[in-house]
Amino acid sequence: MDKPIQLSRFLFNLLRRLMFFWVRTRVQNNTVEALGLDADKPVIYVLQSRSLSDLLVLDRECQKAGLPRPYTPLTGQAISEKHAYFFLARPEGLFLTRERMYHSDRLVRLVNAVETNHDQDVQIVPVSVFWGRAPDKEDSPLKLLFAWNYNVGSRFRKFLAILMHGRQTLVHFSPALSLREIVDEGQDHNRTLRKIGRILRVHFRQIRASVLGPDLSHRRILVNSIISSDTVRKVITEQAETRNIPLEKAEAKARDYAREIVSDFSHSAIRFLDILLTWFWNKIYNGVDINHIEPVRDLAGSHELIYVPCHRSHIDYLLLSYVLYHKGLQPPHIAAGINLNMPLVGSLLRRSGAFFMRRSFKDNPLYTAVFHEYLHTLFTRGFPTEYFVEGGRSRTGRTLRPKTGMLSITLRSFLRDSRKPIAFVPVYIGYEKLLEVNTYLGELHGKTKKKESPLDIIRTVAGLKNSFGHAYVNFGEPILLDQFLNQVQPAWQAQDYGDNPRPAWLWDTTNQLGTLIASRINSAAAINPVNLVAMVLLSSPRHALGEEELVIQLEACQELLAKVPYNSHTTQPVGMSGQDMIRYVESMKMVYRQTDSLGDIIRMDDRNAVLMTYYRNNILHLFAIPSLISRMFANSHAIEQQEVINFCRILYPYLKSELFLQWDIEALDEIVKHWLSAMAEAGLLTVDGTLLRRPESGSTGFITLTILSRPIQQALERFYVVISLMLRNGSGEVDAESLEGQSRDMAQRLSIIHGLNAPEFFDKTLFRHFIEELQHNGVVRINADNQLEFGEEIAVVARDARRVLPSEIRHSILQVTHAGS
Repeated sequence: MDKPIQLSRFLFNLLRRLMFFWVRTRVQNNTVEALGLDADKPVIYVLQSRSLSDLLVLDRECQKAGLPRPYTPLTGQAISEKHAYFFLARPEGLFLTRERMYHSDRLVRLVNAVETNHDQDVQIVPVSVFWGRAPDKEDSPLKLLFAWNYNVGSRFRKFLAILMHGRQTLVHFSPALSLREIVDEGQDHNRTLRKIGRILRVHFRQIRASVLGPDLSHRRILVNSIISSDTVRKVITEQAETRNIPLEKAEAKARDYAREIVSDFSHSAIRFLDILLTWFWNKIYNGVDINHIEPVRDLAGSHELIYVPCHRSHIDYLLLSYVLYHKGLQPPHIAAGINLNMPLVGSLLRRSGAFFMRRSFKDNPLYTAVFHEYLHTLFTRGFPTEYFVEGGRSRTGRTLRPKTGMLSITLRSFLRDSRKPIAFVPVYIGYEKLLEVNTYLGELHGKTKKKESPLDIIRTVAGLKNSFGHAYVNFGEPILLDQFLNQVQPAWQAQDYGDNPRPAWLWDTTNQLGTLIASRINSAAAINPVNLVAMVLLSSPRHALGEEELVIQLEACQELLAKVPYNSHTTQPVGMSGQDMIRYVESMKMVYRQTDSLGDIIRMDDRNAVLMTYYRNNILHLFAIPSLISRMFANSHAIEQQEVINFCRILYPYLKSELFLQWDIEALDEIVKHWLSAMAEAGLLTVDGTLLRRPESGSTGFITLTILSRPIQQALERFYVVISLMLRNGSGEVDAESLEGQSRDMAQRLSIIHGLNAPEFFDKTLFRHFIEELQHNGVVRINADNQLEFGEEIAVVARDARRVLPSEIRHSILQVTHAGS
């Protein structure tokens, strides 16, 4: 029989006050809206295990949030309960205490009341209390024996948990369940009770998994399990035979690899970093803005989560883990380059969940087998994982083309065992000011990348004097791997892959997945005052504008983005005028004010102009389509609407490839029409039937259109450089690598002659990707001699590119290429 905790109200409140002299809580979802509560229906709370301390915490948090309290009477039609809570399990046994599931007497009475009164409903709110959030660790047979369902001295252990971890307590409220909806399914009384119990057990298990993750294996046990797996044993045997070495020596080598790779997750290290990073963020940032995490929390209990953020700074992985921890989710195991396994720092990172990987290991089958098996273990056991699909940090602010090695390993693991569904979570991480700003400045000017050192981190922290503004963590739309495979490879489940899956379609599918992830990252971009000011000033002559004109341009950009939102996951400043943004960026010493008798000028010096290209590139993709449209009117007063659409169709595939734009070519026409309508409404274009006209020269609309046309200009110039050099060399007369080198030299020449102060303009990889996209679209082919061949299509692309380039740029290119005008 259920015996609820019977305490007088005075004693209950006294105990609660005493406990909260020590206990500190962090609460998730404790609002009426988040819980989906109906004020006209009674509410009852359910806790997983019978516990006075959990009940005291629940009552206090309900009181603070203005929710119905559990220790007050529950009333309704045919309902009269002394308290509004029940437990899902109760302890049994004196020494070996076991939690046994049962049907609470209070729940039984409530089900009876709802069954006999058809207008009655009760809202059941599950609540989970985590003391310290430390996952169980399988580090000894004794502890395995006394896991969560067999506890020695459970009350005493709970007292110790409160004493040691009470200041890091997480309380998680879950959305209400309708008892009426379950009863109305028409099952008999006993089956209804069993179903309620089953629903709640699954729910608590999923919440526990999302907050704590699965039980952790001791590192030694995990290493042993990897080495003893069939796939690794097979490669060990092959290596011993191939290299003619003893089997024991090959196994020892595999064990060394495993120790080099495997993380050693420690809750104490997480708590240490929590304290350290709280101080760190408060010291350098004005705040961390977090958006769209709710869908991630919904998936956490049922899916293996793989976080795939963009990579802008060394602190990306620290920031993301910190955010997840503070939002009640398990910090992930993180793939880190072996270069970060430095003295002291490497040990702390390993204990915080980092596992280390070599940059390349395709020629080392034993290392490959161990690494693959370790990742397979993480995925199949449900450990959240994180890796950067770009491979390294972006030095230009753009999302880099994905390196698909880790994605390929993930797909192969899933094909080997797909029982645990996988969800990729794209994450956009943005900063108003980078910690590595001085390092990047040198690298943007061509300096060799330096090897990381612990002293670099110490120097960075020691040199922090000014605020670095805000950081942004925007979660993009998750990608469910099984659904993705159903779309691109409908027959994937019908094949038998064995223990080493390498289907013929793997390479192409992995590339598609990488492109989709990059696109979803960009769709979650955070627009902020710094990157918006950078966008406008870098599009202005000499990177300077009068303050009033700059305000107009900033607010025009905001208005356009509001009229045509890029994506529901994209965020932008709320409640900030153009004037507010200027003052904010000025306070960060990223722009300067010059005053004369006619007013104030806002400008950048040469150093900041280079750095601001980085921040502009964070949001360049958001302006790609309106900038391309505006670019057409730079050399034309009036253009037919269909001509604008056709032109965008020709160049869009190359912009989509470079900037990871979100729309398929089939959707482009409607997107262009939407932008044309918004630009006309904003006064940037005039519609005369099917003819579009630009504003009169010198008008505010003309200035805005001109500024809007410049962000995409350098991409178009790069395209024209490549095409002009191809035409100069001739079909079948140049290979891709030589063309890349020539293109880079030409871009550097243009940069010097025309003062193009953007180092990524002559980034060799951008030329390489454009040439690859020309091949993909059938404009260019590679012949048997590895030379590039092309037909008349290339002249069409050249002609259209010329239409949108400034005459002086075209002239400089043609002087070298003699490609004709």
